[in-house]
Amino acid sequence: MESFLSKFFQMKGDKNVSNYCRFDSELLTVFTSSLYVAGLVSTLFASSVTRRFGRRASILIGGSVFIVGSVFGGAAVNVYMLLLNRILLGIGLGFTNQSIPLYLSEMAPPQYRGAINNGFELCISIGILIANLINFGVEKIVDGWGWRISLSLAAVPAAFLTMGAIFLPETPSFIIQRDGNIDEAKILLQRLRGTTRIQKELDDLVSASNVSRTIQHPLRNIFKRKYRPQLVIALLVPFFNQVTGINVINFYAPVMFRTIGLKESASLMSAVVTRICATVANIVAMVVVDRFGRRKLFLVGGIQMILSQIMVGAVLAAKFKDHGGMEKEYAYLVLIIMCVFVAGFAWSWGPLTYLVPTEICPLEIRSAGQSIVVAVIFLVTFVIGQTFLAMLCHLKFGTFFLFGGWVCVMTLFVYFFLPETKQLPMEQMEQVWRRHWFWRRIIVGEEEEEEEREARSIALSNT
Repeated sequence: MESFLSKFFQMKGDKNVSNYCRFDSELLTVFTSSLYVAGLVSTLFASSVTRRFGRRASILIGGSVFIVGSVFGGAAVNVYMLLLNRILLGIGLGFTNQSIPLYLSEMAPPQYRGAINNGFELCISIGILIANLINFGVEKIVDGWGWRISLSLAAVPAAFLTMGAIFLPETPSFIIQRDGNIDEAKILLQRLRGTTRIQKELDDLVSASNVSRTIQHPLRNIFKRKYRPQLVIALLVPFFNQVTGINVINFYAPVMFRTIGLKESASLMSAVVTRICATVANIVAMVVVDRFGRRKLFLVGGIQMILSQIMVGAVLAAKFKDHGGMEKEYAYLVLIIMCVFVAGFAWSWGPLTYLVPTEICPLEIRSAGQSIVVAVIFLVTFVIGQTFLAMLCHLKFGTFFLFGGWVCVMTLFVYFFLPETKQLPMEQMEQVWRRHWFWRRIIVGEEEEEEEREARSIALSNT
């Protein structure tokens, strides 16, 4: 919004400045990226809170901080209040992104775990859509204070989250892990599954909890060789998620559409259109993820995103120069291609980034694994947020070819190194790695080394 940018940020209005550099503001970049630094730090603290005090505790903390942050945003009179708003929202995201996917995965039945966990991404998508619609509406307020409504309204979903979390039960996994109350966990599991035939699942949870209690430092233990597959997935899947360029679309979409020639109101509506496409694609993902599996969605979405990034780069290279506008027909063509890109992300890497790492990690490192996922997302998002406007200024249309190259790499990674995990109980996920052509060598090698160490220890004690 012009009123927001002119009040808080120094934007380049010189007509001699390249179209690609019009919004290259360090202050705007710091404002956008400060959220992700705060989220990165807070999610590492959230891991300990989630493991020690429960998933619900982290959700409550995150929701409460969201409420406070939105107050500073709506009441902001200077950049410092805005930055405090973003930092508090980042802390809230650090706690909620760490705990909510974990909570959903542990509560869901194995056969519906993908769909239920994908509901997390769907709700994020719906939230962004509502935010874009609000922005589009309040931008028309003549006095130019509509941005205060946009930033203040974050308190509404935050209040629902905080109040609702008070009434949520803890997960059966955490109940057993916390105090070994198997009877309470059994009753809850029967309620969740709608049947009394839950003994096998309960036994798996008890066994996983017994192993978990022997682990004192999950973040340290996840670096052991026997957890190498989980660590690699927890690091690379969120990394690849961010180098698709999706967050560029999410938080710079209006700026980007204004850059290619759409007016203020049209650029906000363009962001709404792309988000509608994402929301529909999220719903599709919920329906098909447990039927077709994770790998197929990753691969199809990856190919779709590769083609989209290449096409956007090609159109910009041909029709959008340093100076002068872009024909409206081509601007809308870019918008259509962006919709295809966002849809490809929304039924693949978007929801699956939170689903796959949570379901592959055993209980003893699950909280640590999810913290790594969220921390990597925040770290890479921060780097991209810090560099995208500068990249757009210097690389111009080549920025989109760069993102397209990364999507090629991550699609190949999925094809060769990510096994299918659909409909398998989380406590039985180890067999997936034992069947995989690459990871089984690492796991078997670790077991053989462990047996050799035990044999040497026994031999020494006998002598």
